[in-house]
Amino acid sequence: MPAERLQKILSNAGTASRRVAEEMILAGRVAVNGTVQNTLGARADPEVDEITVDGVPVLKTRYRYFALHKPGGFVTTARDDQGRETVLDLIPIGDIQLHPVGRLDMDTEGLVIITNDGHLTDLLTHPRYEVEKEYLAGLDNVLSKRDMERLVRGIEEGGDRLRAVAARPAMPPATLPGEEGPSAGAWLLLTLREGKNREVRRMMTALGRKVLHLRRIRIGPLHLGTLGSGAFRELTPEEVDALYRAGTAKRDAAPAEPGGR
Repeated sequence: MPAERLQKILSNAGTASRRVAEEMILAGRVAVNGTVQNTLGARADPEVDEITVDGVPVLKTRYRYFALHKPGGFVTTARDDQGRETVLDLIPIGDIQLHPVGRLDMDTEGLVIITNDGHLTDLLTHPRYEVEKEYLAGLDNVLSKRDMERLVRGIEEGGDRLRAVAARPAMPPATLPGEEGPSAGAWLLLTLREGKNREVRRMMTALGRKVLHLRRIRIGPLHLGTLGSGAFRELTPEEVDALYRAGTAKRDAAPAEPGGR
């Protein structure tokens, strides 16, 4: 396809009217293949070039997005030097190079987003964007009210300050008729933003509790729902847009740095 003016591409994609698209370009908000374009004569080939506005791809149809219910025992990486099974082994799509968004411990189950969109991956995983992740934890025993408050205030462990956005008692995970669910002495719903290495398990260890079962049930606005263990599904365009809104909300709300756009 011949190269087209950027304002025409943005308008055809439904991003903005041509007049607003021109303002975006002049403000330095539009980039082609990572390079900012701030002149109205700039062109691109929408079939070849990657065009972004404020770091968000204009044409998301070139990417694929999946929600996976990772079972325990799988490594959350694209490949493993030790030959262990990875989450990509659960999604038999070989024509594109996918990767998991963030990580889950090998013995943790739950929601993992699989995609080939590096922009969304950065927005959902970098601590500065503060996208919430929610976990259902089965513990060996109940936590006191004081310990629940400590989780929110923050716990010093291993040189890190581990802190939950919210913590509250929860019900066990739902099971299908005739299915035996995991057993635990108490269940806890934890909301985190930073996602430090083995954060939930480290917090519980610091409080003298053992995690018997751990499942991630939400990433931003995306919920695990009733997706079965080992199953996956493709995300809808509306779900992808909601994830982008969650990832850019904190960034767009931050005051501009001196000398910035």
